[in-house]
Amino acid sequence: MKLFKKIKKIYIASDHAGYPLKKLIIKEFLSKKRINFQDLGTNSEKSVDYPNFAKKLCKNINKTSMGILICGSGIGVSISANRHKHIRASLCHNVNSARMTRKHNDSNVICLQGRPFVKKKIFAMLDAYFDTEFEEGRHKRRVEQL
Repeated sequence: MKLFKKIKKIYIASDHAGYPLKKLIIKEFLSKKRINFQDLGTNSEKSVDYPNFAKKLCKNINKTSMGILICGSGIGVSISANRHKHIRASLCHNVNSARMTRKHNDSNVICLQGRPFVKKKIFAMLDAYFDTEFEEGRHKRRVEQL
């Protein structure tokens, strides 16, 4: 977890559809790895609006923090998060996309699909995402154009 040595806090938020996965990630991934995190809600499967939780998370992200956003498809939170100037949110579906978005895009928020999910796959994607450093080089120039 190379990035966890540099990152002081991980923020995590979801809508109702992402709540079960968020709860699992907090309990089994972040807690077991002793990662400093803050849960920004929601706290149940009662219907809520995902843009509110994406916005709340994005307002907290800075150079020493990163985020995990979850909704039913992962698409809604990704669109919502990328409306914020300092956010590079990436919807990831596998280990390769999680690794490449860090390597080439310096992504600071990973967006996940809450329905359905496979625990082993999600944990592998999070490991890849948080183990991968930004390559910079030609990619830095491109990220700066965003």
